[in-house]
Amino acid sequence: MNYRKQFGVVPGRHIQLQDFDPKNADHDGGKKGAHYTLKKLKERMDEMQFQLYSEQKRSILVCLQALDAGGKDGVIRHVMGAMNPQGCRVVGFKEPSSEELAHDFLWRIEHQVPRRGEVVVFNRSHYEDVLIARVHDLVPESVWSKRYEQINDFERRLAENGTHILKFFLHISKDEQLERFKDRLDDPTRHWKISDADYSERKYWDDYEAAYDAVLSKCSTRHAPWFVIPSDRKWFRNLAIAQIIVETMEDLKIEVPKPTVDIEEIREKYHELHGPI
Repeated sequence: MNYRKQFGVVPGRHIQLQDFDPKNADHDGGKKGAHYTLKKLKERMDEMQFQLYSEQKRSILVCLQALDAGGKDGVIRHVMGAMNPQGCRVVGFKEPSSEELAHDFLWRIEHQVPRRGEVVVFNRSHYEDVLIARVHDLVPESVWSKRYEQINDFERRLAENGTHILKFFLHISKDEQLERFKDRLDDPTRHWKISDADYSERKYWDDYEAAYDAVLSKCSTRHAPWFVIPSDRKWFRNLAIAQIIVETMEDLKIEVPKPTVDIEEIREKYHELHGPI
């Protein structure tokens, strides 16, 4: 199944989230088969991340966005956890600090973009400044409405300098969100994730959907595509994202650097000191 094509937002197309089914779980092998496929995808992801790190020419930026309980932490744990921490970094963007607010909205983002050879995962991202800022009127419309194009320009510059960008919106239903909030209440190990905003923000559901409609329609580009991932089924969410990442990395045709020493000479020296290899 080509999940890149199935869930990718075509640049320039106006979309509405209500047209996407968050319960979609389009996999022939079902849940059991998906676990096996995911295992193989994670092994391949680990292999290619090592190659990317060794190549030191390009980088990958993965942006995860979702409504509360959408599963960003789950993706980081069950998909991105396959990568070696030496070459993979996760950055979470919370409420801006006073220092960050004293700069333009992309200033704090600029400090966290990946260096060559690195994979960086944004848990929330620069898109909060056209999502929560819009829904809660944190800045005037005359300000946030200009940010879509500023974001596109920012991502275009990153792409032109070797950063490959993948943006995933984890699409859950309102009923599924409520069920996940209940699971948190029933599980003492997850009580720390509960906040007053979990329930108070639900009244803004339609406003957030409208804000995401604008983001997905205005900011999915060839060099920084958006994917709307059905996420009511966690196992399918993980599978689809892993497959998209692996296929994107394979398309990069990463080349492991050639050795900087004479391998045969090193082999001979080893043989002299320690015997046959």
